[in-house]
Amino acid sequence: MFRIPALLLLTVSFLRAQDPNVLVYGATPAGIAAAIAAAEDGEKVLLVEPTDRIGGMITSGLSHTDFRSREGLTGAYLKFAQRVEQHYRDAFGADSPQVRDCWHGVFAEPKVNLTVLEKMIAAQPNITLWKNRRIFGARLSGDATGSSIGLIALIENDGRTTLTVTADYYIDATYEGDLIAAAKVPYRVGREARGEYNESLAPEQEDTQVQAYNFRLTATQDPENRVMPKKPKGYVREDFTGVLPLFKDGRLKTIFGYPTGCLFKAQTPPLPNGKYDLNDVSGGLVRLSLPGENLEWPDGGGGAAVRSAPEPAVKPEVPFSPTALAQARQRVFEEHLRWDVGLLYFLQNDDAVPAKLRDEARSWGWCRDEYDDNAHLPPQLYVREARRMIGADVFTEKDTDHAEGDARAVLRTDAIAMGDYGPNCHGTAHEGSRFGGKHTGEFYKAVSPYQVPYGVLVPKGLENLLAPGPVSASHVGFCALRLEPIWMSLGEAAGHAAHLAHAGHTVVQRVRVPELQARLHAAGSATIYVSDVPPGHADFAAVQWWGTAGGLHGLAPMPAKAGQRGKNLHGQYFEAFPDHTAELDRVLDDALAAKWIALVQKLGVAFDTLPNADGKLTRGEWLRRAWAAK
Repeated sequence: MFRIPALLLLTVSFLRAQDPNVLVYGATPAGIAAAIAAAEDGEKVLLVEPTDRIGGMITSGLSHTDFRSREGLTGAYLKFAQRVEQHYRDAFGADSPQVRDCWHGVFAEPKVNLTVLEKMIAAQPNITLWKNRRIFGARLSGDATGSSIGLIALIENDGRTTLTVTADYYIDATYEGDLIAAAKVPYRVGREARGEYNESLAPEQEDTQVQAYNFRLTATQDPENRVMPKKPKGYVREDFTGVLPLFKDGRLKTIFGYPTGCLFKAQTPPLPNGKYDLNDVSGGLVRLSLPGENLEWPDGGGGAAVRSAPEPAVKPEVPFSPTALAQARQRVFEEHLRWDVGLLYFLQNDDAVPAKLRDEARSWGWCRDEYDDNAHLPPQLYVREARRMIGADVFTEKDTDHAEGDARAVLRTDAIAMGDYGPNCHGTAHEGSRFGGKHTGEFYKAVSPYQVPYGVLVPKGLENLLAPGPVSASHVGFCALRLEPIWMSLGEAAGHAAHLAHAGHTVVQRVRVPELQARLHAAGSATIYVSDVPPGHADFAAVQWWGTAGGLHGLAPMPAKAGQRGKNLHGQYFEAFPDHTAELDRVLDDALAAKWIALVQKLGVAFDTLPNADGKLTRGEWLRRAWAAK
């Protein structure tokens, strides 16, 4: 176990009272899930957010949650959504339009998401929240041989005071990976070559391109709550006139619509209280996203695609320049704001815009009761991809493929999370004009629900750091994991893992994954997709244990169409994936009984005490006996 030497602590009397067991950097959904998990396990947690608003994109405009089926929502995200739905029930009544429109809590106003997350944090006495504090640097420490490396964070307060914070364990839950960079953990920015991980969606050659960003604007047509957009900083009307010919020749049909033929994708159904989440139009003629304009964001731009750390050893303070990085990010932020807001401002106000179009544009505006401290605009840019840690395991496209001949994806017995949203990328570069050109590097792949292994959270060398935000993945793999429900599952796993490492006086690389899985299952967090045994079911933990061990693979063959989904409900949302059930009430046949007994033997369970298949015994009865005997 590493030992961090005693250090001089600035403002000692204050910091001693706050010295945490676990420091979580980034109050994103992943960071909040990590902090709550560790706190519920009894750890003293310091949650540090570099801005003045917690919640990441869930409170900054991403209000239509990305998932494929409800059965894929478990653990921390499901609990959050249930609290959102309860908020609307309490505020408006169980039969209200608001409860209906929140769709069980997955479609919500940013201000409601913020309120719910704030209450969830406030309910945890073990969590101390710092806002407007950012990582200024880090120190690595270890023994003389360098065989054991620890991390110490330096926190900057409003650019004036530097506080040295010593925690036992650290969690990087930022979208950008700022903590792993400060700690000199190896990371990647850009795309791997196709041959590196044998990924069909990867480019032939590696490069430094990352997925495009845009704002997720919150808008309304309600005149009582509508605020007309103001001219953004740097606005030049000539930059937007090229959109008009596309409307004139009919290639663009409307300004607002869903899902194609429009300029602003207004996600439907609307959010409660008549609000809309505006997004980039995939494959559109004019995009809100600006690939190539975001290259400075991850780490200031420039340099090789792979950033390597020094060899493990006792290291002095790592040079780090948050000021220069903040300036680079501000440039990216302002260009995206100028473009995304400028498009609507032009269509609402310019005399060259036909009256019919101008009237449509002026029927929309920002929400008066959202972001009232930021001109009613989301304070965060939708950073879809930045740094990605190169960890103990790397999640790739192959992790989302079907197991051979199976309805299910490849089995990961070391899984600590699952997802049902396939790799998807809004593009990494652009060819031609912003009006009628096209994004390149764009892809959307249908897959079966997949599992995420523990190793993607763990660095190769640093022994007291976990990274659920800049998770270890290839570009293609990351494009599957980058959704908030999955990030929350990864954060929840990281929080519990930090506790298990602390309680066991060990390093994060030696956390016992079966013990972590058991803790996750007890908390209602899935490590494998089972559509008919949801969280809260009496057999949830048993089925998750058995499915993650491999007991549910081989029950159904691979469908004719890879990644076959259930019946479409609306847009990107579907009924449960077919052939992903446990069917606990089904009679256990001889062939499956033999397979299950072999697996029980492999797991070391006393299988001789289990009942035999007799034509009446159900799968559920057998599994409950196995669960009790394990």
